[in-house]
Amino acid sequence: ALIQPGAAAYAELIKKVQVDLMVVGSELATPQGQAISGLELISEQRITKLEKEIDTMEQGLKPLNNFILPGGNPLAASLHHVRTVCRRAERAVVRLAESELVRPEVLKYLNRLSDYLFVLARHANAQLPGGSEQVWAGRKQ
Repeated sequence: ALIQPGAAAYAELIKKVQVDLMVVGSELATPQGQAISGLELISEQRITKLEKEIDTMEQGLKPLNNFILPGGNPLAASLHHVRTVCRRAERAVVRLAESELVRPEVLKYLNRLSDYLFVLARHANAQLPGGSEQVWAGRKQ
């Protein structure tokens, strides 16, 4: 299993994401043409691993047939919030790529990371106390 029972396992997964984001930030902050020594950049292999983790977590979740409202237990609610921040960062990097060279792996990673955070939030709601998913019923007139 990807995640063992209890909140501590989520902390380990989040720490890996934090390390990845430090790498992404370092790469984006480095002027074009300058080498980044001693830093293992985000690779297709890391993206594939993230996608496999998404698939593993989804196996234990109910399939989604509707949109859900972000929320649930405190960890899941925080993960939903972080997902929206990740989407915002992805859009900012897309804008940056219009004027600067940005490796495609960076954009792909940010895109998959937001999906990962969504599934991680759903997983936290399913596994930890106080979690629930509320289906969005749409706008009622």
